[in-house]
Amino acid sequence: MTLYPIETGNFKLDGGAMFGVVPKNIWNNTNPADSNNMIDMAARSLLIEDGDKLILIDTGMGNKQSEKFFGYYYQWGDHSLDKSLAKYGFHRDDITDVFMTHLHFDHCGGSIQWNKDRTGYEPAFKNAHFWTNEEHWQWAIEPNVREKASFFKENLLPMEESGQLKFIARNDRTYIEKSELGFGILFVDGHTDKQMLPHIQYKGKTLVFAADLLPTTGHIPVPYVMGYDTRPLLSMDEKQVFMDKALSNDYYLFLEHDAHHQICTLKDTAKGARLDKIYTFDDLFN
Repeated sequence: MTLYPIETGNFKLDGGAMFGVVPKNIWNNTNPADSNNMIDMAARSLLIEDGDKLILIDTGMGNKQSEKFFGYYYQWGDHSLDKSLAKYGFHRDDITDVFMTHLHFDHCGGSIQWNKDRTGYEPAFKNAHFWTNEEHWQWAIEPNVREKASFFKENLLPMEESGQLKFIARNDRTYIEKSELGFGILFVDGHTDKQMLPHIQYKGKTLVFAADLLPTTGHIPVPYVMGYDTRPLLSMDEKQVFMDKALSNDYYLFLEHDAHHQICTLKDTAKGARLDKIYTFDDLFN
């Protein structure tokens, strides 16, 4: 097995929305805002090469939305999914499986693209299965009022219409030790219903794709949850359990949305889990 970090593009979001009730004079120390109160964000994916499988975890925003839409997110930098894949000698047609932690537009928008004549939509990975879970799929295609602005039918329905949509098999457990794709999955419900966090055993380490349970290093304290979370009190409970496991099992946390840090570890302090060390992917694994 070989892993590769895939940078799909950087953008900006309102810092207050990203930190909920945490005061700006606190979060601004770790995630400094610009004059418009916007903070730097990444849309970082992870590519797993495992035998004849090439699995991509999350796909970023994609590029099919309107100019007005992207005007809200202040994209910056020169990263793109295709450039990042090409860096490691791959093309999107090589991808066999796309695993989506959840179906908010910034995590799955890159899964679907305009068709050739821009009259409709088609899968951006023509040879891949698209993996979610049935409970989250239903949550996304019949969205609640709070999340309606995050679930776009053009990102979702073409997966089903193409016949490429697959559901991760699960039972009532919050953790699956080994999924159909070969890695463990933790299910969490505070941010959105049945978000999935991959746990990957790699070179003697446990790498956890933290997704939106832990967007950036600035979100490590348990009460620091996003204003986007649908169930913030549950998010805090889930974070506490996760942080305890991360400390006791020496997890390495792969950060999807931290524009400046790829991987971090935690340390136990009198105030609870806090940032320990920061790593680049190459420094840790190469």
